[in-house]
Order: sequence, then structure tokens, then C-alpha cells
Amino acid sequence: MTDLNTLGLAEARDLLRKGETTSVELTEACLGAIDAAEALNAFVHKTPEIALERAKAADARLADGDAPAMCGLPIGIKDLFCTEGVPSQAASRILEGFKPQYESTVSQNLRDAGAVMLGKLNMDEFAMGSSNETSTYGNAINPWRRGNDEAALTPGGSSGGSASAVAADLCLAATGTDTGGSIRQPAAFTGTVGIKPTYGRCSRWGIIAFASSLDQAGPMTKSVRDAAIMLEAMCSTDPKDSTSIDLPVPNFEAMLTGDIKGKKIGIPTEYRMEGMPEEIETLWSDGTAMLRDAGAEIVDISLPHTKYALPAYYVIAPAEASSNLARYDGVRYGHRAKLSQGDGITEMYEKTRAEGFGDEVQRRIMIGTYVLSAGFYDAYYNRARRVRTLIKRDFEQVFADGIDAILTPATPSAAFGLGEMADADPVQMYLNDIFTVTVNLAGLPGIAVPTGTDRQGLPLGLQLIGRPWEEGELLNTAYALESAAGFVAKPAKWW
Repeated sequence: MTDLNTLGLAEARDLLRKGETTSVELTEACLGAIDAAEALNAFVHKTPEIALERAKAADARLADGDAPAMCGLPIGIKDLFCTEGVPSQAASRILEGFKPQYESTVSQNLRDAGAVMLGKLNMDEFAMGSSNETSTYGNAINPWRRGNDEAALTPGGSSGGSASAVAADLCLAATGTDTGGSIRQPAAFTGTVGIKPTYGRCSRWGIIAFASSLDQAGPMTKSVRDAAIMLEAMCSTDPKDSTSIDLPVPNFEAMLTGDIKGKKIGIPTEYRMEGMPEEIETLWSDGTAMLRDAGAEIVDISLPHTKYALPAYYVIAPAEASSNLARYDGVRYGHRAKLSQGDGITEMYEKTRAEGFGDEVQRRIMIGTYVLSAGFYDAYYNRARRVRTLIKRDFEQVFADGIDAILTPATPSAAFGLGEMADADPVQMYLNDIFTVTVNLAGLPGIAVPTGTDRQGLPLGLQLIGRPWEEGELLNTAYALESAAGFVAKPAKWW
């Protein structure tokens, strides 16, 4: 077969089990596509030897007839996940040369399931960004373009390399992480599916930390069915992560019936933002109609503290980043600045961190340090934590009233051009997360599903928010939306 790299996880799994292809063939197709796509700058550490070795092992496992669903399937791993013996830099200069001697729990789960790692994927530095423009590796590029315009577009952030690679068929799926929308926003920008599970469903152990109370791993895939397959493999209880939940992981794929008759879908009035583009408004209305036609009951709901979510997030996340990134000091591992004669340990810290961290990371460390300082801790950090509790309570009330899922836009626009926001007020960039940060603050599962295109042919996505620990129900609602929308567009190949 040709173009094996264009398959999704479910299709490839079925072909492997029928003996119509092999993992080695799938892997070689993806490695060829990766080598031909340097222009996208999606893969930043290629691991072809590891990939082919694991593919051969997967083929042997498949031949024995007892292989999990992910066995033999080639995937990309975001550079935030520690991978044994492979550079794991979080796209930062400060971690240059760091090759961990251990595997993150999520990537180990995938490895145990027989998945084939093709390499590490580009991202915003330490996952801080919404456009993949803060990476030490340079920008990841969206495979989509505006009509015949050759301007390079952002694939979104921070999981921009993952989104670009999946959309361009460089891998069958990829891991991402989501702290304020970093799976869902890039998925919406690239016409792919991305799910952030409930906080605690996937272990955070071995994932380089940004904001520990918000970070959560999830899959980025070509379809909702693929997301269900990969999420099941990624989830586990983990004694190494105290926030990991001790709950059985269901067979998410088996829950994809597409039947949502009688389900109550909430439409929050607060998400109708002033100045929302007409295309996003239309997309949302069309998505609402699709779910209604599928038998769901549409209910207007209120989440009154939504307007405080973005400011609360941009106090809490930088505060936690300031604390987490204090460990990068040039002493134990990673980059260390060259010192002048007479420099002491303070100068080493200052020079190393100034050289190692990019502008956006430095900005967030300074904000975080400021809001945690003695004179401002109560005024900013504690107040933001109280607001977070109110946001969580809004969702709890809505779900207590019988709402099964909430439908919102995923992003306030389609993908924008790289560099278009570079000189703008940073707050303009932060507004890209306006529809997604509430989900992280409340610890809820959320999924982005491609449902249409704008007038320039760029993909647009809708977001569904589910009840805690009910990813299976959320995926089923997303499956019904995906089926109704019938989104099959692919980027025209230019790279």
C-alpha cells in the first residue's frame, strides 16, 4: 500500500491485525514523510533507529496474536515528555544536552502498549505560548495555508509541532499537553482532534512541569475514534504522581455509539464575547443545530465567573511556573553560562537563566515571582485561587442541574500568520486561550473537534466540555458532532 502515513490509528490497527501491512512498513512511510517535511519544522529530534527497532518488536508481538490496540502504530512525542536516552528539552536552551535516563509514565504506557516513537516534536518553550513562536528550535509551521497565500501560519501552541505533524500526516497521532488550551487550540487550528482529559486521569510524572495544578497530557489525532484509542493507552494510576486518580480506565472506543438522544447540551451565554467573528458565531450555531438534530436537548446555561478566568489563569500559571522553573540553575544539568573571573554562584545563576530562558518564559517567571512576593501574595495569588474556586463551582452547579456536556467555540479565530502578533501587546496573544482556560482551572475534560472552515479555507473547531472522569461520554458526544459535521478537508501539500 502507498501513503500508509495518511492512515489514522484505527485504520492502521485494523490493517495490522489483518496482516495487510506491517509496523515496519507504517514506520518507514512516516519516516519518509518526516524527512520530506523539513519546512514544517515539526520534528526536532528524530529517532529512526529507535522507531524501526520498536516496529520490528511490534510486528513480532502482533504475529503472536496478543497485542494491544496501539501496538505497531507510529506516533510523535511532544518534547515536554522525558524519553529515555533521547533529548528532552521542553524547546528551551536551558535544557540543551539533557538526555533523561528514565521515561515519563505516559510515554512508558504507550511504549508498553507497543506504540512506535518516531521522534520528539516542536513546541513553545516550557509550553508557554499559543503560537509555537517561543521555541529554541524555531517556529513550527502549520501545513494549512490561506487559499493561495504563501504566508506561513501558526499551528497553535504550545503543542504546535504535534498538531502540525498529525495534520500533515507525518505520524498517525501525537502526544500533547494542555495547561490552558495547548492541545485544543492547536487541534482547532490544524483540523485535528485533541482531548484534554480530567486533571489526574494521565500521570504528570516525567512531563517537564509548567504549572503543576493545570498541566495534563492528552492525545492529538486524526479522528475522535483515534483519540479514544490513544487516550486509553495513555491513562493510568501512578504512585509516582500524587495527583493521579485511582480509577479504572474504561474502553473509551467501545463507548462510541454516536447515540446522544436525550443528552442535555449546555450553551453558555458568557462565551458570546463582544467582537466575536461572525464565522465563529455561525460555526457555533451550526454545531448546536447538529447536536439538536442528533437528538440532544439544547439548554442555555450561565457560567457567571467566566469573565475572570483569563486574569486568574495568568496569575496562577506564572506563579506555579516561577516555582517550577527555579530548579534550572546551571548546577545540576542543562545549560551553564560561561563565567568571568571573579563571578560567584549568584552571577552563575543570573547569567545561566538569562541565556537559557527565552523572553516569554522570563516574562512569566517575573510575573509569577511578583504575585508570590510577600506584599502581593494575598492581593493577587490568593485572590486568583478564590476566583478559580468560583469558576469550578459554576461548572459543578451546571452539571448538578443535569447538563451532560457544554458546547463552545475552541478558538476566537482561525490560525493567524506567524509574526502577526509578535509586536502586539502579549495580552492579545493570551486572548487565544479565552475559550479554553476555564476547563483547566476547573480540572475538567475538554475536546476540540474540527467542524468547518472559514472563508479562506482554514479549519475551525468547536469545543465540548464534559463532566469530570466521564471522558467516554464526552468522546461519544464528540463522535456524534464529528459524524454530523463530516469534516474531511486536508491541507494542500506545499512542503
